[in-house]
Amino acid sequence: MAIITFLGFTLLVAGISYYYSRSIEETTSEGYFLGGRSLTAGVIAGSLLLTNLSTEQIVGLNGQAYSEGILVMAWETLAAIAMVVTAVFLLPRYLKGGITTVPQFLEARYDKTTKAITSGLFLSGYAIVFLPIVLYSGALAILTMFNIPEAMGISETAALWLCVWSIGIIGSIYAIFGGLKAVAVSDSINAVGLLIGGLMIPVFGLLYIGDGSIGVGISTLMTSAPEKFKVIGDNDSSIPFSTIFTGMMLVQLFYWGTNQAIIQRALAAKNLEEGQKGLLLASFFKILGPLIVVLPGIIAYYIFEGNLENADQAYPMLVAKVLPGALVGFFAAVLFGAILSSFNSALNSSVTLFGLDIYKEYINKEADEKTVVQKGKQFGIILALISMVIAPMIADAPKGLFSYLQEVNGCYSIPILTIIVVGYLTKYVPAIAAKIAIISGVVLYSISQFIIKPSVIEGGGTYPHFLHVMAILFVLNVIIMLIIGKLRPRETAFELEYTEQVKIEPYKYLVPVGAAIIAIVTFTYFYFN
Repeated sequence: MAIITFLGFTLLVAGISYYYSRSIEETTSEGYFLGGRSLTAGVIAGSLLLTNLSTEQIVGLNGQAYSEGILVMAWETLAAIAMVVTAVFLLPRYLKGGITTVPQFLEARYDKTTKAITSGLFLSGYAIVFLPIVLYSGALAILTMFNIPEAMGISETAALWLCVWSIGIIGSIYAIFGGLKAVAVSDSINAVGLLIGGLMIPVFGLLYIGDGSIGVGISTLMTSAPEKFKVIGDNDSSIPFSTIFTGMMLVQLFYWGTNQAIIQRALAAKNLEEGQKGLLLASFFKILGPLIVVLPGIIAYYIFEGNLENADQAYPMLVAKVLPGALVGFFAAVLFGAILSSFNSALNSSVTLFGLDIYKEYINKEADEKTVVQKGKQFGIILALISMVIAPMIADAPKGLFSYLQEVNGCYSIPILTIIVVGYLTKYVPAIAAKIAIISGVVLYSISQFIIKPSVIEGGGTYPHFLHVMAILFVLNVIIMLIIGKLRPRETAFELEYTEQVKIEPYKYLVPVGAAIIAIVTFTYFYFN
């Protein structure tokens, strides 16, 4: 029954996605890469949420909540503030310039070399870090949920390869052959399913604790484990409270405001108003994110009495414990959708970056739009195959690789954020400043985290949290860029030209809605403090 429900819901999503995306002209770069600039607020919000949610986050963050409690909700709630900032500050400038990729703005603001370096950093991050991890973590979830090794009579290694390639192939079909429109539509449907399925877990969990009463379950949970509801993390926690005011907000702003895999949904908005409403709607639901990715971990801590050897087992074991058997197939299909979304969204963005920023610019400048799309698809196929080969090998990697790779992302996230922020806030900082900031950001962060930090820890010393290191290097590189801009300014001031590709009239309730979202986040911290 679970398999039938799983296949039925998955095929339904695929059919609807095909129906709504078939009319988009995919032989043009705008049609394929930006869905014809036709996305509305609801589609944008749904796609943003499901692109963000992955198996690693759902399972991993609940595992952290099992160990540390509600303080890990910072990764969710503070994202809402970053999305408001993006809606107010960054998106109007993106759409005014009519850009398809973030590096295209960097070309206009600095030069082609800066754009190429940034595109290369994005592609490296997707290919080496993000895509293989999504495939691996997703395959593990499906493998465990359906007990595939036993069901098919194969080894765990063979089952892992089977799941990785199944997810990779299906995700590639969405991303490479369907374009952004198909990805966004499937994301929106799965987002509804994920919201329903994700909320079912804490509901059934609280009913289990409270003997049929959610209210009793909440009261019992907060009374028996009050330490799990302290939102302020100490210096020994994974998120010390001080990091919220330093690197945490920078990471959130990079992810929601400049990460191509995320911001591409807003760039595809039919106008600025729809894009801003989509971001605000997504930010509101992001505030509710802890109900799906934090609360279940705390419920699992109570039910299993904190005796699990591996905290990452908390979420899947809770699902098996409290979810009725008839709903397992539906929930697995929703989780499968989340896995696909993270994979195909990053892959679609990689195709976009390669086709427009590398192939068109450096390989074949005379290529027409149809050729650019075709070459982008070919690159996407190669990238997907590489990711599917690498993903199963992660199983043999050292323990703690996921955390290590999350830290690696800082190598490119902060340097890129630095040059974008300075690029928008200044008019005379030259291209050479951006190149120096990118290089120094990557090199200094790498030296700090992978050379100095290990030696300090091995010697018994303490080292600043990596989020603090990010903030320090961000400020340092901004200062470097401003100094260069003072000593060697551009000859002419940079002015962002309006391309008139979409209307840029802002959402009339942007400020009050944005302020309300920030107020809710602030109140949440005061309440739990």
